[in-house]
Amino acid sequence: MNELTNILTETANRLLRDHSEKEVLQQAECGTWPEALWQALEENGLTQPLVSEEQGGVGASWQDAFVITYAAGYWRAPVPLPETIASSWLLSRAGLDVPLGPLTLVDVDDHLELSGSRISGEAGAVPWGSRANQSIVTINAEDKWQIVALAHDSGNAVTDFNIAREPRDCLTFDGANCDDVATLPVQSDISPARLLGALVRSSQMAGAMERAVEMAVAYAGEREQFGRPISKFQAIQQMLAIAAAKSVEARMATEIAFRAMDRAGDDLRRAEPDIAAAKVVCGEAVETITDITHQVHGAIGFTYEHELHFTTRRLWSWRGEFGAEAFWAERLGRVALERGALNLWPDLTARQRSEV
Repeated sequence: MNELTNILTETANRLLRDHSEKEVLQQAECGTWPEALWQALEENGLTQPLVSEEQGGVGASWQDAFVITYAAGYWRAPVPLPETIASSWLLSRAGLDVPLGPLTLVDVDDHLELSGSRISGEAGAVPWGSRANQSIVTINAEDKWQIVALAHDSGNAVTDFNIAREPRDCLTFDGANCDDVATLPVQSDISPARLLGALVRSSQMAGAMERAVEMAVAYAGEREQFGRPISKFQAIQQMLAIAAAKSVEARMATEIAFRAMDRAGDDLRRAEPDIAAAKVVCGEAVETITDITHQVHGAIGFTYEHELHFTTRRLWSWRGEFGAEAFWAERLGRVALERGALNLWPDLTARQRSEV
């Protein structure tokens, strides 16, 4: 890690730890916006790390942004921090102003129609859609990706939630005026909003899975059965070892994807295979880790009073957002088929060498 990465890691974990206590999470589930948390994140530059210093950001790399989004997942931050980081990068790449306040990504491009500077259609399950200052949409028009910034009051919002009680609102637009419309200087075979959404969700999942495994290990060391901690039983040790291995695998896959973004520049096609692989690895690991951690905790792990569910409910929700593992596995499969069987192994080893 370089000095900037160390600073961002320490700052993100300290702020998120101090402002994401169990009480804050409970209040957020009841609709209370954690103003103190967001203000602290914004004042310390954690909401726009990928924006250049000239534009008011930090000028950090995607590898630096990884530690922030990972911490957001680990501490179950009840704010759209990863969405804001990805959205601010898209806005800055298009040369648009990056506003303060929370931003969000709209994972849809075929249900919205752009005509000049007006937009119509419906976008469902938008993270913090009615709370974000702007919702960022990427729409393909004549083989060029257009970025559309929509104010939170430009359409009608119907409040909804995922199973973690995070806002996932339905936004409807009827010829609404866009705050900004611009051409994105990126090359991508898929919506940049979905691609970056999958990237940051993978990081969040990896962080949350580490937290879940740590909680299970701690509980196994405290809970006694037959006169000794259950962590002394070989079956429990094996289960925890499997969960820990899956957690590390998820983190490594996601770190590789963030490094791929730094190498890709504006050609997002170069990073898509790594992002797809990360989303698949993390999605598949969710099932194993949530099963094991709940089994280790026993009955107490299923109660609302215990905090394990704040992690596992988010994992179950994030797994399906911005494309579940089946979607991304199909994308990887199509690339492999198009390249042909003879190119599969050379392609894999070429990507491995680039990571060394």
